[in-house]
Amino acid sequence: MIIDNSAGAVLDGRERTAATGYDPAFLATAVPAPAHADSTPPLPYTHFSLTMSPARRLAIWVAWNIDGAALKRLPRTDLEFVKDRRLPDDAQIGNELYRDNRLDRGHIARRADLLWGPLREAERANADSFFYTNIAPQMDDFNQSARAGLWGRLEDAVFDDAEVDALEVSVFGGPVLAADDRVYRGVPIPREYWKVLVFTERGALRARAFLLGQNLAPLEALELDEFRVFQVPLTAIEQRTGVRFPAVLHEADLPIGAESAAAPLDSLAAIRW
Repeated sequence: MIIDNSAGAVLDGRERTAATGYDPAFLATAVPAPAHADSTPPLPYTHFSLTMSPARRLAIWVAWNIDGAALKRLPRTDLEFVKDRRLPDDAQIGNELYRDNRLDRGHIARRADLLWGPLREAERANADSFFYTNIAPQMDDFNQSARAGLWGRLEDAVFDDAEVDALEVSVFGGPVLAADDRVYRGVPIPREYWKVLVFTERGALRARAFLLGQNLAPLEALELDEFRVFQVPLTAIEQRTGVRFPAVLHEADLPIGAESAAAPLDSLAAIRW
């Protein structure tokens, strides 16, 4: 697989300056991106970076920064999902998977998280969030339901419920690419997703890890299990994904026992920050 990260690379059909991507020095304590033995080199976009699984053609991890003090509200009008021209067409999954079924194109790096900075920069981030490399297949109930809404509000909750220094948060997230994922249209569909929120609180680095599961059997059926969000130790994410986080995050992780990790969160108020 060939990846062109050079300045002026074509991302969306227009020649443009290469995006800076995830910034490991964004917080007061440097937080390097994760590592994975079987991933591509990182691809930078505006305010986020990601690595791909050559075998699964989905992101292994996505890393992004959120400047809560500089967030903007921008519409998604006229923005289309597109493939990244820095990758071969057959190295990423496009609309052929999502056509005429109940699968949603689920953003991994949340669009709203990326819309900060000067207006033109925020607009670039808005468009960059729609690359298929930042998308993973999710059942429509998973992506749109009230239960999934708890998952989608994790970033908001950290700003509401923790004393986040400088209103800055870094996030890592992605699908769990399991060997026994159900295959649909030739594509194994992830059943679980993970997310790690990293922030500084009163000068101390904090890392909080979460796992979300979905039921996909069968895609055509209306009956789906309750979606469950769990707060888990960082090691649980590593064991499920093969992603390896830097030591600084393990030191910042919250000790969570097996009993606590087995109990799903019933509200944002149940999160231990």
